[in-house]
Amino acid sequence: MSHSISAFQAAYIGIEVLIALVSVPGNVLVIWAVKVNQALRDATFCFIVSLAVADVAVGALVIPLAILINIGPQTHFYTCLMVACPVLILTQSSILALLAIAVDRYLRVKIPLRYKTVVTPRRAAVAIAGCWILSLVVGLTPMFGWNNLSKVEMAWAANGSVGEPMIKCEFEKVISMEYMVYFNFFVWVLPPLLLMVLIYLEVFYLIRKQLSKKVSASSGDPQKYYGKELKIAKSLALILFLFALSWLPLHILNCITLFCPTCHKPTILTYIAIFLTHGNSAMNPIVYAFRIQKFRVTFLKIWSDHFRCQPEPPIDEDLPEEKPLDSQWGLQTLGSVVL
Repeated sequence: MSHSISAFQAAYIGIEVLIALVSVPGNVLVIWAVKVNQALRDATFCFIVSLAVADVAVGALVIPLAILINIGPQTHFYTCLMVACPVLILTQSSILALLAIAVDRYLRVKIPLRYKTVVTPRRAAVAIAGCWILSLVVGLTPMFGWNNLSKVEMAWAANGSVGEPMIKCEFEKVISMEYMVYFNFFVWVLPPLLLMVLIYLEVFYLIRKQLSKKVSASSGDPQKYYGKELKIAKSLALILFLFALSWLPLHILNCITLFCPTCHKPTILTYIAIFLTHGNSAMNPIVYAFRIQKFRVTFLKIWSDHFRCQPEPPIDEDLPEEKPLDSQWGLQTLGSVVL
């Protein structure tokens, strides 16, 4: 049995390291692309940078800590709790960044003429800061008392031990399943995901409604604008779908742990669920590269300029992919925009 577990651990560590080696450079490249390309400086891409920062931290911090927990060192309770909390913070930050992106895309198609006055760089920065502060509060809640310390102390005393409890550091040993299910999942994960689904459905409805309108030959700008909005909305909805697909299995397993303590959870399923959550941090740069032209062009330029020593022509920072509707078109067709 110990040999089988050791083999599982070796495979687990190898896969986790591979995920980290893909996630960290990929998301650093996303941040780099936004820095060098002025066309990637609007609110949506600022929120994408926030998401990329969280994904870099998953690869550089959470995965090493997850490997440490998997090895199961003997630690004090709060030391183990501090090791377990970063993944909660970064997960919540990712969810809130995805929600901010969804709201931003909704505003772009709902109020295209007033979008730039409503979504200013200052307001975007405040939203990003608010997302991270809220993530810290949600993720560090176990440190404030909602944890398994009382259970650990009871077990420690029952064994006749004295002093501060020493435990084998495991996530479920220090993190309360009541916190994970009732607070984390039912309040801070599931409702935002459902809200984002509704927002994207409304975005697609508004875009298709505009595209289905009969317009004259001189009204090409709105058709082009909404066509680009539809394309990028599909890409960002795909990011949301992959996030939900990656995280829901682990939360479902947490629900099983809480509501059916006697139910057997195969170890391999737990490992797969963990791989999915960590692997999600490596998926987003791949989606950006294949689905969003501005990122693809910038990635190729960075590669050519810094890794092939063969500079590419300057990036066209006026790519029309997300260019907002201009005021001239707005004055001509104000009545046709859904407000």
